Amino acid sequence: MARTALIKPFSTGPAPAVPAAPATTLVAPRDQRPLGQILIEDGAVEPRNLLKAVVMRRRQQARLGEILLANGWVQEEALTRALSRQWRSSVLDLRALPPDPRLVDALGAQLCLAEGVVPWRRVGGVTFIATARPEDFEALRPRLPAGFGAVRMLLCSENAAREAILALRRTALIRQAETRVPAQESCRTRNERRFGRIAVAVIAAAALGLLLAPLAVIVLLTGWAVLTLIASATLKLVSFAAILRRHRHDRMQAQAVARAAAPRPEMTAPLPVISVMVPLFAEADIAEKLIDRLSRLDYPRELMDILIVVEETDRITCDALADARLPRWMRVVKVPDGPIRTKPRALNYALNFCRGSIIGVWDAEDRPEPDQLHKVARGFHFAPPNVACLQGVLDYYNPRSNWLARAFTIEYASWFRGTLAGAAALDLVVPLGGTTLFFRRDALEAVGAWDAWNVTEDADLGVRLTRRGYRTQMLDTVTHEEANCRLIPWVKQRSRWLKGFAMTWGVHMRDPVALWRDLGVRRFIGLQVQLFASVSQYLLAPVLWSFWLLGLGLPHPMRSVLSGLLGGHAIALLFTLFMVSELLNIAIGCWAVRGRRHRHLLPWVPTLHLYFPLGCLAAWKAIYEVVAKPFYWDKTQHGIFDAGQDETAEPAPVAGPSRLKAARPIPLRKGPETRPATEPPDEPSPQRLVPMLGEVG
Repeated sequence: MARTALIKPFSTGPAPAVPAAPATTLVAPRDQRPLGQILIEDGAVEPRNLLKAVVMRRRQQARLGEILLANGWVQEEALTRALSRQWRSSVLDLRALPPDPRLVDALGAQLCLAEGVVPWRRVGGVTFIATARPEDFEALRPRLPAGFGAVRMLLCSENAAREAILALRRTALIRQAETRVPAQESCRTRNERRFGRIAVAVIAAAALGLLLAPLAVIVLLTGWAVLTLIASATLKLVSFAAILRRHRHDRMQAQAVARAAAPRPEMTAPLPVISVMVPLFAEADIAEKLIDRLSRLDYPRELMDILIVVEETDRITCDALADARLPRWMRVVKVPDGPIRTKPRALNYALNFCRGSIIGVWDAEDRPEPDQLHKVARGFHFAPPNVACLQGVLDYYNPRSNWLARAFTIEYASWFRGTLAGAAALDLVVPLGGTTLFFRRDALEAVGAWDAWNVTEDADLGVRLTRRGYRTQMLDTVTHEEANCRLIPWVKQRSRWLKGFAMTWGVHMRDPVALWRDLGVRRFIGLQVQLFASVSQYLLAPVLWSFWLLGLGLPHPMRSVLSGLLGGHAIALLFTLFMVSELLNIAIGCWAVRGRRHRHLLPWVPTLHLYFPLGCLAAWKAIYEVVAKPFYWDKTQHGIFDAGQDETAEPAPVAGPSRLKAARPIPLRKGPETRPATEPPDEPSPQRLVPMLGEVG
């Protein structure tokens, strides 16, 4: 076929040669040769591996090429050559012949990355578009701009498509990642310092009041501290009661199912592609361990898309990853430098490169359960459409390191199994936990993903999801990570969380009426307790601690005031409130660590009374940073504790696991897993392979 000369409505300078255009956009299915047959003829794939891929494709909706690539059974260049023969289309070298940036802008860089396409050049009224997924090209046609006119398909690899778009629109993508959230709901606007100015004004007024009218200020601070204590304890009690009711209901339901011997309901849809982003920063020592931990996952490799997200300027981590051998299903996304270097900014940028319809987040030191992604797929399949997020439970694998690690483990067990689960059960705002989070991609993008300027992006995202009418459910899966067991890093980490809570509250309270309207009365009040009251409790903890002076028989300026307001029983009532609050915390903590893995922590639960005062120091550090450096991300260093030293660490997987077994379907019930009746032999006979080639196009 003769080559076509380039007409230059979109370009200047000498015209490069254009690859031969196919006579039609697509080849009719009846005229196509099976892709598997072409690969066999080219010697690009072993017959036994092709047969395994065919069996795997029967159980899920995945392209044959992606299955082969994910399992390392074919090289990308060989697959692209075979696709060009199958679709009778030319392979475009996008490095030698880069695309027209105006065409990329017309289609949108995000859409190009999501669909694996690159609009290349306009020639004689025809727009040439390179794609890595030719079988999806026809479905993309309605989304093309009308100005493209007639289109013709060329081929390229997935990597080549990504690199071509990045070469042209890298800066635009990172700027967009910094501003995905609307300005009125983001910390980035000039209003972000309003909370800091308010904090300075309140602190100054309190200091001045202590000089001019000390008793009045003490009364005011004590009243607020007691009020927030009552509010927090009430929310904990109501949440705990909801959890106990849910737990009892689930146990009774499980018993009824067991008596009826009814199987778990089956998924009627194929397993989805799940993309999980794992942000790393200055964590070179954890890279190899991370790859090993994620390799234990038993989700089908062709449906698993793991993105290791690193800052481009983090040379230590980038060099460590360059030396590591990554499997096909694991990719590195380098985030360009910018005015801030925060986790949410990196996640927003990496979101452009995700393939999945479900988006997840793990932290660098996370060790998820091997079947976690199967649980995520089932969870979203059976959840109502308005459930946009599934939050897993975070646990720690080093609770025996020291007392701080024990207390941290107890606190987080109470937070995830009590506070967050209670908020979800009561349909309140769920301030998300930052890791083991999974979202429906369309819902995540609808709310603007993460606020790149918020240092507690998870809590803020939980608020915005609820304001848009979405819900969060807890997922029965556990991710283990390293407990922060050193004092100074603990204070730094907790101050960042409390700073984020304060800034999130300040952002969403810019328009209290709109927040009230979006959330409703019950959720609005709950949010005030979850964010504002909790920060207040840490800040004003010394006010409440001062009342223990009364127990020692020492004078207190509030004794006469309380007696005048509440009579002779005022002190007794106050101490009763303190004791009830402490007993409630102990009860929730004991319930949260009652399981086999953590029941050794039960004697340590009462010591949390000595643990929480550390949060007071972190809270005042947080308020200082809200005023002085609101966007500073106080990084927590991971990889200090070796999980292999802990008795709860899982054994290493058996070397050389079967890829086919890793892709087996989800068990339908407890006990023996459901498997295919037979597995393909290692060396299939030609008589068995040839009839199946018609399926692998």
